This record gives sequence, structure tokens and C-alpha cells, in this order.
Amino acid sequence: MLLAVMTSFTVLAQENQKPEVPGNFRNSTATDTTNIADIKWKDFFQEKDLVQLIDVALAKNNDLQIADKNLEIANLQFKQSKWGNVPQLNAYATATSTRLSDNSLNGISTQQFLGKSHIEDYSAGLNLSWEADIWGKIRNRKKAALAAYMQTEEAKKALQTTIVATVSKGFYDLLMLDAQLAIAQKTLALNDSTLFAVNLQYESGQVTLLAKQQTEAQRLVSAQLIPQLEQNIQLQENALSVLSGTFPDAKERASKLETIVVQENLTAGIPSQLLNKRPDVKSAELALKAANAKVGITKASLYPSLTITAVGGVNSFESSNWFTIPASLFGSVAGGLTAPLLNGKRLKTQYEIAKLERDQAVINFRQTVLVAVGEVSNALAKIEKQEQQFTIANQRVETLKKAVENASLLFRSGMATYFEVNSAQANLLQAELELATIKKERLSSNVELYRALGGGWE
Repeated sequence: MLLAVMTSFTVLAQENQKPEVPGNFRNSTATDTTNIADIKWKDFFQEKDLVQLIDVALAKNNDLQIADKNLEIANLQFKQSKWGNVPQLNAYATATSTRLSDNSLNGISTQQFLGKSHIEDYSAGLNLSWEADIWGKIRNRKKAALAAYMQTEEAKKALQTTIVATVSKGFYDLLMLDAQLAIAQKTLALNDSTLFAVNLQYESGQVTLLAKQQTEAQRLVSAQLIPQLEQNIQLQENALSVLSGTFPDAKERASKLETIVVQENLTAGIPSQLLNKRPDVKSAELALKAANAKVGITKASLYPSLTITAVGGVNSFESSNWFTIPASLFGSVAGGLTAPLLNGKRLKTQYEIAKLERDQAVINFRQTVLVAVGEVSNALAKIEKQEQQFTIANQRVETLKKAVENASLLFRSGMATYFEVNSAQANLLQAELELATIKKERLSSNVELYRALGGGWE
């Protein structure tokens, strides 16, 4: 009866430890429970070369392989905990020979009755010990081991979501650098054309040396970008190689940043789904369960424990009669209660510490949920505002393209100066680089929302 009351109290306490979550994410008023975290990562990403890259990373990433080993260790520990209620059974066999003092009472008696000065003893048998789980100590150990195993599994899932997100973001960074390199090369060709025209005008005396030098300087801006971007591309490829568990190498890719369609209207569901979707949130909840189990274990240690022991086998003082049955048979059964006395203060302290650690686990659980909701809200805010930024930046690029065309035509007809042409080309270069960056950020924000919702481990 007491055990049933304690169990119901524990369940009620665990229910009260559930953190509160808001009804909706900020920047979202949807009540639809459709959630992109339910989409498997191979279906979420549309680029085949990216899917292939993630596949390699999940197969060869060293951190993920370590997580696999941790999971195997936790699984073995959990299986071992299942044997907590099984009695301990040990077999033994001993043979001893003791030389007695000739002046001792035992020595004199042995000489008189056995005619020798030493005693031999031969024993073999089984030793059994079993502790009754009266207060739920062993049962709570099983719960703690199960929570630890499941927590390790969630840690692996969380690591996989991070790897999927990191690889995909790195891939989009690589595509952005490819696009920016193409922009720089295109602008350099445009600068070369302008410089050629300015040189002709300089040779004919239509412009000054300053015009020629300013145009050459503008060309060098684009030229300098090219080796810088090529360096960044190699560094990004190396980073992706390390994530994939391979040595640095070039990454084959057919995808282009400009051809990728950014997914819109991604559904985030409702915050309460994070309790089941996010691996780190589930891990924090399991840590709380383990802490609850530890409280039960330390509390049970304060009460008496009932242990039953049994010993049986064969015993003889002569080796020739060692296994004579039934004359050499012996056996005993005993049961005893053990209650802490002098170490009661130490056990009480352990119990109080376990309760405080449980309180810490509750706070950590709440904080993990808080951070998770915040990450989703941040991703939603980025997606909304970056879409507006992209629209404006795209309009700016289209306007500047027309400005460059008009400036070039006016320059050839003598109605515009070299400065206006250089300025238009410089503005277009900067605008196109920014547009590529914003598109990459939009793709990365989608990935971040997918990860923040708990997607990527299926």
C-alpha cells in the first residue's frame, strides 16, 4: 500500500515538472499542427548533390560514430540493469591445509584423535544472495538506466540534426561563393571593356590620365575579389570534407545558387510539438526522469534492506570423502534485515543532494524548452524579413543593370563620364554580391527552422 502511494506521488510530481509552452510561436499565428520536422531530410532537401554529401557525412562523420559507440555502451548498461532482481549465484571450490601448533589445544586434540599435526578441509558448492526490492531501489535503478540509454539515443539524434544542418548550410555557402565568383568574373570582363574604351579616349586626348587610372583601379577591385573568393571556396570545401570524415578535397556539384528555388510557407506547427520533436528537449526530459529515479534510489537507501542468502555443497576433511554423497552434503539458509545507523547521516545527505539535482534537472528542462521556442521564433523572423530584403535587393540589382547599360551607351556617345560608368559598375557588383548573400541566408534560415523544429534525424 505504501509503495503504491509512493508510486502515484512520483507520477504526480513528474507531471507537475512539465514546462509550460506558449500556444504559438512569435511571428506565427497558425494553429495547424502540420510540421516540417516530420519530413525526412532526404525529402526536405531537393538538391541531389547535397543529399549525397549529407549521406557521406552521416556515414563517415567521426563524432557521429563516437555517438554510436556511446549508444552501444548505454544499451549494454541498460540490459545489465534488467538483472537487478535476479539473485547472485556463485560457485566455489576450496582446499586448505592448516599446520597446528603441537602445544595448542587444537594441536594436542588433533594428535590424539587423528594422529597428525595438520588439518585439511575440502569444500565445493553454490552461494546464493538475493535482495528483496521492498522500497523500489532496484526498480528505480532500471528506470535510471533506461533514461540514460534513451538520453544517449536522443544525443545521437541531436548530433545528426546538427550535422545535417551544418553540411547543408556549408553547401549553400559554397554555392554562394560560386555565384559571387561568377559575378566577379563577369564584372571583371565588363571592367576590361570599359578600360579598353577609356584607353582609346586617353590616347586620342579625350580624357585625362586620371580617368585611365580611376578605371584601372575599379578593374582591380573586381580582379582582387577573384583570388579571395577562390580561396574561400577551397576553405569551404575543406570544411565540408572534415564534416564528411574525409581528407580535404574538391566537392563536385551541379547545383547553382540562382537556380535553387527557396521554399516558402514552411509550416512550424505549435510549440508543444517541440517536446516530442526536438532531441535535445527530449534528452532534457529524460535527464529529469533519471534524476527522479535517483531520488527514489537514495530514499530507499534510508530504509532497511532484506537480504536472503543460501549456501550449499559438499565438505570433508579428507579428500577421499570430498564428494561422498550424501554424507558430505551441507547447506544453510539465512535472511536478514540491514538498516543504516552510523552512516544514516551520509545517506540522508545523498538523498537531499539527489532532490536538489532533480530541481536542477527541472530548471534545465524548462530552459531547454525556452531556448528551443526562441530558436524557432528567430528562424521564423529571419525567414519573414529576409524574404522582404531579397525582394528589395532583387529590384535594386535589376535597376542597376539598366543603369550600367544606360551609362555604357551614354559613355560611348560622349554623354556620360568615365566616373558615372565606374560608379554604376561598382554599385552593380556590390548589389549582386549582396543579393547572392541574402539568397544564401534565406536557404540557411529554412535549414535553421527545420533543425530548430527537430527535423533531420529521420
